[in-house]
Amino acid sequence: MTLEYARQVLDIEITALQKVRNQLDRTFVASLDAMEACKGRVITCGMGKAGQIAAKISATLASTGTPSFFLHPAEALHGDLGMVQADDLMLIFSNSGESSEISALLPFVRAMSVPIIAVTASARSYLAVQADRAILLGDLTEACPLGLAPTATTTAMLVVGDALALCLMKRRGFQVEDYARRHPAGALGRKTLAVKFVMRVGDAVAAIAPDRPVREALFAITRARSGAAVVVDADRRVLGIFCDGDLRRGIEKDPDFLGRPVGEVMTAQCITVGDDLRAGDVLDLLKARRIGEVPVVDANGVLAGVADLKGLIASQ
Repeated sequence: MTLEYARQVLDIEITALQKVRNQLDRTFVASLDAMEACKGRVITCGMGKAGQIAAKISATLASTGTPSFFLHPAEALHGDLGMVQADDLMLIFSNSGESSEISALLPFVRAMSVPIIAVTASARSYLAVQADRAILLGDLTEACPLGLAPTATTTAMLVVGDALALCLMKRRGFQVEDYARRHPAGALGRKTLAVKFVMRVGDAVAAIAPDRPVREALFAITRARSGAAVVVDADRRVLGIFCDGDLRRGIEKDPDFLGRPVGEVMTAQCITVGDDLRAGDVLDLLKARRIGEVPVVDANGVLAGVADLKGLIASQ
């Protein structure tokens, strides 16, 4: 009985989505055009369950390249309307289109000449009439056994809102890197984070001129708590790298090794990576080459920092 009814709920909501899908028209495209042209923020608004959907859509918009925030209609009537600016656009969700809080708010939004897009059931509702554009859901059957709790209607609002946000995302050419910058703490954000945000910089980088003795390179490595020293010219362009393997091999062969210029014993033409390369890709490179760290250079080829296994693994 339980599973049968659960499937019935899903069937009702799927049917609602199919109905909304089939009746999408040029109003959706016109609404999308208006949102894309908006110079300010797309402000979502709704009351009750529709408000919770509006808040979610605002979060989706903001994380996919469209500046947005959620405005509670009741709070708007008590001062928060001051957050709305003339170059903003308001996206209002209400199935009935007759909510008292939304209805009370609309004249003030209209007075500010802020464009209004409605997501609502009926073209005859107060919200649809007052809006510049209305994306209509139609008369949907709720999945609730009493026919009262918003279920199919809020699902439809959610999907229409997602469609708007994702169509905008596609129009803007929003890429993985853009998404990652807005999700630095998420798994995708960590995976696609540029190496410049996780590399060692400043005093944590052992950089040394090629004419300095190996002894000084060791001191620099110790101070930086690093595993290698990057050998650079006067313009901080990378000439090579000196690591513990170079030290062991040198001491075994030459008793005066510590006094030799590091430029003579370094590994020349070492691997470097650009600072905009993904941290995850740099980690894969280090693992494949079986090396512990790699110099990171900026767009001009100047040493910007050093990426190491420990920092890269922690960033993932």
